[in-house]
Amino acid sequence: MIRRSLRLRLLLGAGLATLVALVVAWLLMSLLFERHLDRRLVVELTGDASRLAAALETAADGTMTMTDPLTDPRLAIPASGFYWQVTNRGATWRSRSLWDESLPPPIATPVDEWRLRRDAGPFDQDIVLLERLVRPDPSGPGAVIQLAQDAAGIASAQAEFGRELAVFLAALWLFLIAAAWLQVQLGLQPLASIRAQVAGLRSSSSARVADVELDELRPLAEAINQLAEAREVELTRARARGSDLAHGLKTPLAALKALARRVREAGQPEVADGLDRAIAALTTTTEAELARSRIAATAPGMDADVRDIVEALIGVLEQTDRGEVVAFTNQVPAGFRLPMAREDLVELLGPLIENAVRFARRQVMIRGLPGHDALTLFVDDDGPGIPSDSGYNPLARGVRLDQQDGGHGLGMAIAHSLVEASGGVLTLTRSALGGLSVVVAWTKPARRA
Repeated sequence: MIRRSLRLRLLLGAGLATLVALVVAWLLMSLLFERHLDRRLVVELTGDASRLAAALETAADGTMTMTDPLTDPRLAIPASGFYWQVTNRGATWRSRSLWDESLPPPIATPVDEWRLRRDAGPFDQDIVLLERLVRPDPSGPGAVIQLAQDAAGIASAQAEFGRELAVFLAALWLFLIAAAWLQVQLGLQPLASIRAQVAGLRSSSSARVADVELDELRPLAEAINQLAEAREVELTRARARGSDLAHGLKTPLAALKALARRVREAGQPEVADGLDRAIAALTTTTEAELARSRIAATAPGMDADVRDIVEALIGVLEQTDRGEVVAFTNQVPAGFRLPMAREDLVELLGPLIENAVRFARRQVMIRGLPGHDALTLFVDDDGPGIPSDSGYNPLARGVRLDQQDGGHGLGMAIAHSLVEASGGVLTLTRSALGGLSVVVAWTKPARRA
């Protein structure tokens, strides 16, 4: 599904890219927060360490004493997590909180700055240790000052910050996904317009995609228009060839009809009948091709009022011998229009109503049914209809049903070609009057939201 959808591809790409960026941001911000805590801890411990350094005194004999150690209550509670220790050659001073434990021995203790490091501490605690070598008397011995704090509190703060930051970034990710969806919708909106215009190319070979303002889509629109122009040229050539072929066959067909008439007059009716059948098949094909060429050349969007055309055809057919004995019923509602040019609709309805009159016993009914999704036209008669076991297809090219008992005429194949070329469907069913019902339907195009 993702392979077939550009929208889903863009959303998936945006979602993954945003997720990766937010994960990286979470890692970096967690690292920055950890460094921030370390700097704050250095500031806090450095103040206490400076007071410890100020409490050291060096006697005249070189011995060192501590006169005023730190008084923080936490340093008086064993295993409280806050410790200090001062080491000078053989002498060591430590906070009561260390009890009988001691801080880790210094490793290459710096002289000019305080250094913060993490190590295993007393009472199986992980500690953060600040240490430095100080000399109260520049000419006297030095002392290593160490202050330590349990790292569990810092780790807890880091974990809590990481969780809250993850929740915030997850909410931000959802917001960014929604923003990406909106961006994709707005970005693909011009494609919807092009898609609608391309759909119009189906109904009209002369249609073109309008000028596109976006530079990224302009090459696509130009390529579509070039393809449409090439298609129109090929269609024009094909229509011209088909029309020329159909018109070119008319003269030979007329000569064959004359030849058949002379053969019949010469006393060979069987040969003449065979020629007539072959001529009829060729005539049907020729007329159908001419009808298709005319329909293809008709501009899209044309329609015609059906009721007026039906009334005009009934008026003509009532003057014929068969029409005088048939009762016509025109149930086409006023304003009922079909998607065909008027002359093409006349050529369609003429053969259908004429065939109905030819085989009707007493009644012919023409009905129009305007529906929500389709337009349907019915031509019914009360004749014999088409037997279900007759073994022939009345809509096949070149079939002459008037040569079969109960058939429905030469014009049916032409009518079928006209309907098919205009986007409709022609079917034959049993009429409510008992005979044949010719049903012609056009589906309305779905409206876009």
